[in-house]
Amino acid sequence: MNGRYQDQVVVITGVNDRGIGGAIAERLAEEGAKLAILWRERPKRLLNRLNKRGAEYLELACDVTQQTSVDAAISAIVERFESIDVLVNNAGVEHSSTLEETNDDQWQQVLDVNLTGAMRVIRSSIPHFTEQSGAIVNLASVLGIAGCGGFPAYSATKAGIIGLTQSLAMELAPRGIRAVCVAPALVHTPMIHKYVANMTSESEEQIRQAHPLGVGSPQDVAAAVAFVASQEARWITGITLPLGWSAAFPLPMQQFLPTKAEEPDSSAKLLKFDEWAAPAEEEKPLRRATG
Repeated sequence: MNGRYQDQVVVITGVNDRGIGGAIAERLAEEGAKLAILWRERPKRLLNRLNKRGAEYLELACDVTQQTSVDAAISAIVERFESIDVLVNNAGVEHSSTLEETNDDQWQQVLDVNLTGAMRVIRSSIPHFTEQSGAIVNLASVLGIAGCGGFPAYSATKAGIIGLTQSLAMELAPRGIRAVCVAPALVHTPMIHKYVANMTSESEEQIRQAHPLGVGSPQDVAAAVAFVASQEARWITGITLPLGWSAAFPLPMQQFLPTKAEEPDSSAKLLKFDEWAAPAEEEKPLRRATG
């Protein structure tokens, strides 16, 4: 296999059979990467597919919430491949509830995996990076940038990973190591499917409006990661790339487009002018001069 990642060593955390991590592994294997696949549950079907492709890989159990587990995995990777070219921090968990209903244990679990876990893997990997060409890609989320009620812990960790990435970009630039984020909107993965299994038509319409290009696939994310981690993106660092969404201010576009002069529709419901008019300034009585 020849491609952008020929003979490069790529470490991917949180890999499973059907999620984003597995799609990234398959995409980069197609482009010639040597993979180090870190998992909590062994992705047997993914490994079978990689075997059929003749991909070169090392697969290891790794709990990113435990520094000893992370260090052992990185040591095994370096023993096998000698160095690391790309790290993709994909391991993550979600939790949905209001802040009032989120207890300390739930908050800490999401933090330990999504943010502190990524930090542990990065910290352990940095000494083994190939300098002047290394790249770290962190999986953030739209919820780390744009607000959405019901995900306080998840949103906080994804905003944190963006901040961590920006700091690392400056810290590691003198060594030629880049750090970037990708921030997907909703993606068809098992993590999302449990929420949309019984969806109302109103909820479906809201999701459609939030995704102008439709809900994404794991392969869409993998394609973006394949670019930002490659040498084609060698001049890109410290950024967060939105995937499947964009910042929007949803005014009713048709209301502001020029139209042909027509007689007003008397049946249309019009807002009273005073609802849109600027508030009138209060008239102040003149003060009589004294003296």
